Amino acid sequence: MNLFATFPVDEVTVHDIAGAVGMTPAAVYYHFASKEQILVEGLTRFTDELLDEVRAGIPAKGDTNGIARLITDLAGWARRNRSFATVYFVNSVGLNPHVEAQRRSTRIELIELLQQAARNVHGRLRPAQAAVMAVALVSLLETAVAANLSQDQVYKGLGAKRFNTEVETLANRIAGIAA
Repeated sequence: MNLFATFPVDEVTVHDIAGAVGMTPAAVYYHFASKEQILVEGLTRFTDELLDEVRAGIPAKGDTNGIARLITDLAGWARRNRSFATVYFVNSVGLNPHVEAQRRSTRIELIELLQQAARNVHGRLRPAQAAVMAVALVSLLETAVAANLSQDQVYKGLGAKRFNTEVETLANRIAGIAA
């Protein structure tokens, strides 16, 4: 995953992967049919861990700062898992149908978990309200993590502290929590 995080995915070869892990290309092919299978399996591992982090961070009932904390904690977790997160949030977007299927199923599960988080924070919400909040929170998470990992112009312009504060403020606004 370090190779896929460092170089464009289409430029990484099985020979590169074999060299990075101290194997021959034939040994890599014994375990994996292609570099795409390696990529998908790496992303599956990452998304399983991401979803576990979300489940562990779902706010308790009435925790009005819980959603903002969840989003900022997830962004911090992504920074600590930089290689995998860079591949998932930055380098693999739109790469191929297998990767997009993985991203789509992860997004659906993230939306379901964040709907639960919204209901915990607010109590009763109409299903449509919880769904729209969750979709917006997933978009915020994806965009904030990608901006941070790629060190884009907005992230650099605001600086890490202010960027994170603005993400937290926006998460609260999406969740309908007054600042």
